[in-house]
Amino acid sequence: MTLTTPVTGAALGRRRRFLALAVICLAELLVVLDNTIVNVALPSIGVQLRTDVSGLQWVVDAYTLTFAGLLLACGNLGDRYGRRRVMTIGLVGVAVMSVLGACAGSLGQVIAARAAMGVFAAAVFPATLALIINIFTDVRERALAIAAWTAMAGFAIAIGPVSGGWLLEHFSWHAVFWINVPVALVALVATLLLVPESRSGSTGRLDKAGIVASVVGITGLVWAIIEAPRHGWLSPVTLGTAALSLVALAGFVLWEFRVDSPILDMRLFRVRRFSLPALAIAVAYFSMFGFLFLITQYFQGVREYTPLEFGIASLPFAISVAVGAPIATLLAQRVGTTAVLVFGLLLTGVGLYLGGQVDVDSNYLLDVLPSMVSMALGLAIVQGPATESIMSSLPLDEAGAGSAVNDTTREVGGTLGVAVLGSIVASYYVGKISPVVDSIPASLMNEDEKSFARATILSVLEIRNRDIPTMIEPQREQLITTMKTAVLEGAHAASLVATGAVLLCAVVVALFLPWAPADGRATMLAWRDRDA
Repeated sequence: MTLTTPVTGAALGRRRRFLALAVICLAELLVVLDNTIVNVALPSIGVQLRTDVSGLQWVVDAYTLTFAGLLLACGNLGDRYGRRRVMTIGLVGVAVMSVLGACAGSLGQVIAARAAMGVFAAAVFPATLALIINIFTDVRERALAIAAWTAMAGFAIAIGPVSGGWLLEHFSWHAVFWINVPVALVALVATLLLVPESRSGSTGRLDKAGIVASVVGITGLVWAIIEAPRHGWLSPVTLGTAALSLVALAGFVLWEFRVDSPILDMRLFRVRRFSLPALAIAVAYFSMFGFLFLITQYFQGVREYTPLEFGIASLPFAISVAVGAPIATLLAQRVGTTAVLVFGLLLTGVGLYLGGQVDVDSNYLLDVLPSMVSMALGLAIVQGPATESIMSSLPLDEAGAGSAVNDTTREVGGTLGVAVLGSIVASYYVGKISPVVDSIPASLMNEDEKSFARATILSVLEIRNRDIPTMIEPQREQLITTMKTAVLEGAHAASLVATGAVLLCAVVVALFLPWAPADGRATMLAWRDRDA
């Protein structure tokens, strides 16, 4: 089974190549946006389907769990059977499962649809970057294409609240599922017309054991991270699941070194221009997803914005990512990846620290906006050059597997960021709010309302809108102020943890990643020749 992928990419005219890039970015937009847009619909889903906070968390987490767990396997399948073929299957699946989600009449059906959407999204996402690598063989064009891909990923994450808020202003929560269908169909037709097929030039036997071990290990680890705040980080459930997943991952690594046709060549991690940028992406997404989690709490709980107002307020984040990624990727071609990555990580750290200093009365323009812009620019500066370094270190035959590694580090890092930083915020919030809420008479707040107030700052909106006697209005305001202060204290501690992680990563990258500009592909091929 052979396809001369570089020739196929070079044979395409410049206009055709960039049309293919636009189609690929549309498919990427669908996947990434679907990972965030549902968040703003959670309150509406909860009210209509009468579910608790735990159920709503699984509406989000079901997608993340299957998506992260299958990225590596789907990347390998794309290399083997055709990246465009696997991506089209994924687009069809996302469309079908979105219809089922929109028509769901129970929470279980919504969660099942979201989990299935994650499966098919995992087929789409690694293929997008792998196709770009095979279509764009010129170094400068490839850098531009990866910059566009990177900017689209960050932009999609940031505009989720805006698009979701607008849909909820005009339609029901079902619209966050229906919107996927036309986008997926347009991307499907355009893919078949404009995107060339590519696959690995040589394949051996399918590594079924490696696929099973990777799915079990990654899915188990992500599940443990997701569930840790609920069960406790040191609970038997969390520790047991994490231990089993680490055993599976260790077995996967050992097996991949022994098998003739591994789904992931573990020797790639010996290449510093592959492994260290992957670490930088994981830490950047740890901070970004944590930041987005905290800023959601801040805008909707502390500032009491509607979903649409929140989306509009977060637009500078999206714009900064879209502007920063292309510039950083091109700059890395001139001054080297290391210098750009270190600067981006430091800028991210500044944004995280500034975000932790925000209080109840902070000014949006003077205090909140600089934090968002610094964080977004730092993320954009890290993403593009790191992705370009990872993919340029690979032979074309392994583009799908390399893309999957790039994507898996994002998902695991992001999931860990929400879990760790969210747990820190929750511990501060619950510790300070629980005694206050417990002292409120049952005549003023029933047990369900108290439970919601203890669980999240977002309950402020419900407390604010409730009709109460005028004489106890001051007590309500005092409760709301206490809730806001508690969550911001937790956010301050979480921001320091995230800042420390980013700065430590910057030091590691500065010390161990070569500073001189280099051709990552030449480095990889030279290393392979030496190893042989």
